[in-house]
Amino acid sequence: MVEWLKQLAYALSLRLKSRARLEAENLVLRQQLNVLIRKLPKRLRLTNSDRLLLVWLYRLFPSILSVIRIVRPETVIRWHRRGFQAYWRWKSRPGVGRPPIDGKIRDLIRQMSMANPIWGAPRVHGELLMLGIEVAQSTVAKYMVPRSQRPPSQSWKTFLHNHAAGIASIDLFVVPTAFFKLLYAMVILGHERRRLIGFGVTAHPSAEWIARQVTEAFPWDEAPRYLIRDRDGAFGPAYTRRIRAMGIRDRPTAARSPWQNGHVERLIGSIRRECTDHMVVLSEAHLRRVLRSYATYYNQVRTHLSLSKDAPVARSVQRIGQITALPLLGGIHHQYVRI
Repeated sequence: MVEWLKQLAYALSLRLKSRARLEAENLVLRQQLNVLIRKLPKRLRLTNSDRLLLVWLYRLFPSILSVIRIVRPETVIRWHRRGFQAYWRWKSRPGVGRPPIDGKIRDLIRQMSMANPIWGAPRVHGELLMLGIEVAQSTVAKYMVPRSQRPPSQSWKTFLHNHAAGIASIDLFVVPTAFFKLLYAMVILGHERRRLIGFGVTAHPSAEWIARQVTEAFPWDEAPRYLIRDRDGAFGPAYTRRIRAMGIRDRPTAARSPWQNGHVERLIGSIRRECTDHMVVLSEAHLRRVLRSYATYYNQVRTHLSLSKDAPVARSVQRIGQITALPLLGGIHHQYVRI
């Protein structure tokens, strides 16, 4: 501020000096400036007041660009443009208007819009009113997730979840015995609660044997609507006739596409990793007992990510009592309970 006052006083004193004296002082000041510029670094550090003074003088006398030495003329012009933009940005700032809504409400609107693709702004607005959140319907429409012009459709995840109660999967896997004999184990999985519905063990799988296992696994009034399988040759005409008589639709997957029957493939992987890979099977009867024990553990004890860490047969939360470990499958797994 003091320097500004000095500059203003100097500008007023110029009016009292003669033209010849002003020209002489101007020439001396320029020479001194040239001497100082030769000794200073290439880039000078200017304060905002220095920039403001140069811009103000440029506004009054644009011809001063020809005598500026410490900065380039285009630099002063750039400062002036930035000041012009900042001024009009400040002058065009929004008024009071409608207050912005909370970020949590915006996230809730987006969440409702994504979770319910067939809902429009009026429906989402109505749900918000029922939750005690009072916002304008136009605000709801502003923050909803934009959609295409096509009619909204449910996702495949929602479609499969709605039909999971009527879908089951069946598949075979091989287990070698201690005497290098191959046994075939068959598992049937219900998609609704990922429950291991039935299993069977044989050394010679056939279509008649598989059809008998399916009949024993499903009562006539509890058969699923669809039964997914791969294209194994063991699923012959006897199998397809039996499930058709039970009112079950046969749904074979595409060739070499195990991912299309991913639920039961994951079950088989769990059986291998958590059971059969840790023991030596002696006979059909031994493997049958092992699978029966694992089926009990899988359905009643083992927690599943897809079931929100619950078991296929829902477990009750125990909060009172001392924690005790119960060994299962010979100690491979344990069940923790309170007694």
